[in-house]
Amino acid sequence: MTQWHGDLHKRKKTGGRRRPYRKKRKYERGGDPVYMTIGERKLRVKRAKGGGVKIALAADIYANVFDPEKKAAQKVKILRLLSNPASRDLERRGVITKGAIIETELGKAKVTSRPGQDGVINAILVK
Repeated sequence: MTQWHGDLHKRKKTGGRRRPYRKKRKYERGGDPVYMTIGERKLRVKRAKGGGVKIALAADIYANVFDPEKKAAQKVKILRLLSNPASRDLERRGVITKGAIIETELGKAKVTSRPGQDGVINAILVK
């Protein structure tokens, strides 16, 4: 379902009412969120304003994990989602967002990228 990000319907800073002087515009529209889960790699390609392309990650089994002790990153397999502090519902559904704690082959890692928008899973090892 389309989300609108226009603020014509909101009130002014002073608390006064703002009356719409025009209709909704296509550029004020937002898209549905892409919920990233663990599974075979799936990408969603979205057209951006100006004809550009945005790649969203819908599913993947690998993550780029950075080890702060070794100062090196490597591509490792995601075993499971441990917790998602963004929402208990997302955690129950197995959705990985920024800030989620995942279990990898190297150990626990905290996701630092936004997979549904960046198209990649970057994480940092947590001891």
